[in-house]
Amino acid sequence: MHKKISWTERCEDGVKREVRAEVRHRAVKWQFKRKDDERWDYDSSPSAADWDALEDILKRRRDRGRGGTLLESVRKLRARADV
Repeated sequence: MHKKISWTERCEDGVKREVRAEVRHRAVKWQFKRKDDERWDYDSSPSAADWDALEDILKRRRDRGRGGTLLESVRKLRARADV
């Protein structure tokens, strides 16, 4: 099972940045795009704030009765990534 999750945040310089995370039980595929860029960035590593945001979204979903197993998978993957 996999789930596509996305959110938008504002960078320090005021430009919006969209983050996409495709969560699977064994991996997370990250995608980043700033509003002022033309293409998606598939190569950058997620920051600690990106991991925090993903966990927060999955916690809120778990509280509504969805996403509990994905949350545990993300926590394990984050521990392996040392972020």
